[in-house]
Amino acid sequence: MATDPTKRRFINPSTLATPPGYTHVVEITQGRTIFLAGQVALDSSGTIVGPQDFRAQAHQVFENLKAALAAVGADFSDVVKLNMYVVDISQLPILREVRDRYVNTVHPPASTLVEVRRLAHEAFLLEIEAVAHVP
Repeated sequence: MATDPTKRRFINPSTLATPPGYTHVVEITQGRTIFLAGQVALDSSGTIVGPQDFRAQAHQVFENLKAALAAVGADFSDVVKLNMYVVDISQLPILREVRDRYVNTVHPPASTLVEVRRLAHEAFLLEIEAVAHVP
């Protein structure tokens, strides 16, 4: 169990398997909680970035999350939960690589990953929503 001075506890109970790149439990004890809608690979003009290029889309999705966090004075160190939806689970190594350039890898957020048949547009290869905590 790790305690962070920002009123969050990152816990991986010994009764659960050790997770790769995420935390099982994040407890918030004070501050603001921010919910970010699922982000897809659209640039600021609404154009799809990287059609058929998972890495390019993943990068754009995380850049969109970064912009959304900045809009409320937060950054990736404040992210406590990610819900990730991909159309091809075999892309997981790329997703992890890109994710780890953004999230706090010392205290990684709690995370869920789901393979889905399709997202809101056939060109989208992934969508990620986030929850952040700002003290």
